[in-house]
Amino acid sequence: MTSPQVFLCMVGGGHFAGMIVSLAPKIGKKSTGAEERQAAVIAHKTFHRYTTRRKQGGAQSSNDSAKGAAHSAGASIRRYNEVALESEIRAILAEWKHFIDRSQLIFVRATGTSNRRTLFGPYEGQVLHHNDPRNRGFPFSTRRATQAELMRSFVELTRVKISEVDEAALAAASSLQTTQQQHQHISTPPPTKPPPPQPSKEEESLLLHTSQLQALIRRSKAPALLSYLATNSLPPDFRFHPPTAQAHHHAPTPLHLAASSNSPAVVVALLTKAGADPTIRNEEGKTAFELAGERATRDAFRIARSELGEEKWYWSDARIPPPLTKEEAQTRAANEQKEAERVENERRKGEEERLRREE
Repeated sequence: MTSPQVFLCMVGGGHFAGMIVSLAPKIGKKSTGAEERQAAVIAHKTFHRYTTRRKQGGAQSSNDSAKGAAHSAGASIRRYNEVALESEIRAILAEWKHFIDRSQLIFVRATGTSNRRTLFGPYEGQVLHHNDPRNRGFPFSTRRATQAELMRSFVELTRVKISEVDEAALAAASSLQTTQQQHQHISTPPPTKPPPPQPSKEEESLLLHTSQLQALIRRSKAPALLSYLATNSLPPDFRFHPPTAQAHHHAPTPLHLAASSNSPAVVVALLTKAGADPTIRNEEGKTAFELAGERATRDAFRIARSELGEEKWYWSDARIPPPLTKEEAQTRAANEQKEAERVENERRKGEEERLRREE
C-alpha cells in the first residue's frame, strides 16, 4: 500500500517550483543516535525563465495586452521565454500525472492570470483542473518559488502548534482594561480640535496662483503659463504657497517644478521668454537643472543657455553644462534614431536566424 502524498507547486515572476511529498515521514538517525523524522520527497523540479520586465514588473504578455506589443530585443526574448516556460511546466505536470492523480491534496500558488492559465488551461491533456476538490491555496505568505520555499511551506502546513491559555489571567486583564477605559471616559473629557485659522485675502490669492501655475506646468501649457504670469503681474520666480509644504521644499518655483516634471517646452519658455533665474536653489540646495530627470529636459537648459548667451546668468552656478544649439540637438537625435534602427534590424535578423535553426 502506497503512503498518502500531496502535490505542491508555485509559479510567478518566471520562477516555477513543484514537489511531490509523502505524508509518511522518512525515519533516520542523527549523529548522536537519536531518531530523526524527515519529509520524504518523491519528486521535485525547479526552473526559471526571464519573463519579467526589470525595474517595471509585470509579465511581457500583460504589458502587450495593456499597451500594445513592444518591438525591443528584451520584449522578444521575454515573449519567447513565456512560451518556453509554459511548455516546460505543462511537460513536467504531464510527467508527474500519476503522482498528482494519487495525491490527497494539491497546494497551488499562481500569481496572475497568465500563470493560472499555464497550470489550469484549458489545454489538451491538462493535468490540473479548476474544479478539483483537492485544490488548496497556501494560507500564509510565501516567497520566491524555490525548492527550499516549498519545503518550508510543507513543514508549515503539516506542523501542529499548541498554545496554552491561562483563562484566569485573560479574565483579569480584560477586567482591568475595562475599568481603566471607564475611568478615562468619566474623568477625561474628549479633546476638542481648535478651528483652523482662516487665510487672509493675500494668502488666498497666493494659494490660487500656486494651484493655477502648477496645473499649467504639469500639463506643459507653456503659452498659457506665460500669459497667466503676464496677466497677473507675477514674477517668473514666483514662490509657491505655502512655502512650508513638503512639495514646495523640493520645487519652490515654476522652473524647479517644470524641471522635476520633465517639461522641456516649459523650461525653455520660462528661461528665454519669462526671464526665470536658473541659479535659484531649493531647500535641498539644488538648482532647477539638477532636478531634471530626462535628457530632453536637460537639453532644454543647454539650448536656453545657447540662445541667451554666456553673459545673461552665471551658468556655472546653475550647474548647467556647455550650451547646445537646437540644430545640434536635432542632429544628435537623428543619428541616434538611425543607430537604434540599425541595431534593431540586426537583432531581428539574428532572432529570425535563431528561430529557423531551432525549427
